[in-house]
Amino acid sequence: MAEYDYDCLVIGAGPGGYVAAIRAAQLGLKTACVESRETLGGTCLNVGCIPSKALLHGSELFDEAEGGHFATWGITAKPKLDLGVMMAEKTKAVGELTGGIEFLFKKNKVTWIKGHAAFEDAHSVKVGDKTVTAKDIIIATGSNVTPLPGVEVDNAAKRIVDSTGALELEEVPEHLVVIGGGVIGLELGSVWRRLGAKVTVIEFLDQLLPGMDADVRKEAGRIFKKQGMDLMLSHKVTGAKATAKGVTLSVEKSAGGDEQTVKASHVLVSIGRRPNTDGLALEKIGIETNKRGQIEVDHEFRTGVDGVWAIGDCVPGPMLAHKAEDEGIACAENVAGETGIINHDVIPGVVYTMPEFADVGLTEAAAKEAGHRVKVGKFPMMANSRAKANRDTDGFVKVVADAETDRVLGVHIVASLAGTMIAQAAQAMEFGATSEDIAYTCHAHPTHAEALKEAAMAVTGKPIHM
Repeated sequence: MAEYDYDCLVIGAGPGGYVAAIRAAQLGLKTACVESRETLGGTCLNVGCIPSKALLHGSELFDEAEGGHFATWGITAKPKLDLGVMMAEKTKAVGELTGGIEFLFKKNKVTWIKGHAAFEDAHSVKVGDKTVTAKDIIIATGSNVTPLPGVEVDNAAKRIVDSTGALELEEVPEHLVVIGGGVIGLELGSVWRRLGAKVTVIEFLDQLLPGMDADVRKEAGRIFKKQGMDLMLSHKVTGAKATAKGVTLSVEKSAGGDEQTVKASHVLVSIGRRPNTDGLALEKIGIETNKRGQIEVDHEFRTGVDGVWAIGDCVPGPMLAHKAEDEGIACAENVAGETGIINHDVIPGVVYTMPEFADVGLTEAAAKEAGHRVKVGKFPMMANSRAKANRDTDGFVKVVADAETDRVLGVHIVASLAGTMIAQAAQAMEFGATSEDIAYTCHAHPTHAEALKEAAMAVTGKPIHM
């Protein structure tokens, strides 16, 4: 029998990788994790989920005090922004969480191998000048930003930036142009708008938030316009010229023609992400990526090469930290000989703007395309007592159910607490709940969550408060 340095080696210490490594170690496997960053946690903790949420929170507080929600309640305030302090607090939060993972590695006896891994064969990788072997290897290398031809990102110059650069700006932009009306662009655009920037969003499609339910996308356009964002929908950026003082963009309609010039102080390129597999030497072990650059796996996360597994952003599916985490747990359990399962039909998504946008399951259109005859229940937050009392009434809850079985197929929420509310919907769907199950579950009053109960009641046309 071959002898290996480790039972399980994980490449990448992002949400999928570090969770897989900890789980494998908990199951008794001698485990190591290769990570090239100076800190653990991958994109999410270092330059993604966590720092962006910290700035979203800080900017929301500033926005409320500057004359938004505070004034509604008779609170007079004249806040002064110290951007350096806000950025320092963001950095502190990141440090606490990445340091926490390092503690968990030590607690669970996971060895952190610092460096970049490249395959030598199916059971060995090269990290620097050292070769490390393992019986099973899990690829969890995540993703990186998708470049836009004609628009060169230079985070150091801080004029044309990607999501990483947008988290490190040293001044509030006078005019920030966000290229891409998806999750990341809207979140970071919201941060800088609240702090005083003029924000223009240029989106190739005719609505924001591609992939979300049509009603949610329509509501998003209404809300962000009301908040003061300029939306250039059905437009594309064909080129950009940056100077020390600003950026000049060439923009035309998505269908072509009608070229115009847009001037900005700063530009954020946020058109999506792509799998991060370059430099792994996958060709040495016979793994080819698909047309999207992803590594294909089976339902147990096995690649086509025995002993090599893959999870997270580098495999098909939504590029979400929590999806990667659940895959990491399931994959590690499969590596250990147990049964690891994840239900890819019930993975929630959240846009952490204000209000938040959250969904789980099928959109109404996707449910119909899948052959379902559907019933839909919708309840406005305007009619929810807690939202009304708090004066945060934007949004609604929408429940999509199968007309024959009443089983919930999808839930879509626009509300200040949508990211929290969607958890109940996901759990209900995981256990095969019907709209009646949710409707007849007692919800505390007064809470935002009652809107989900009312939307479920509305599936059968019997909401109480509408």
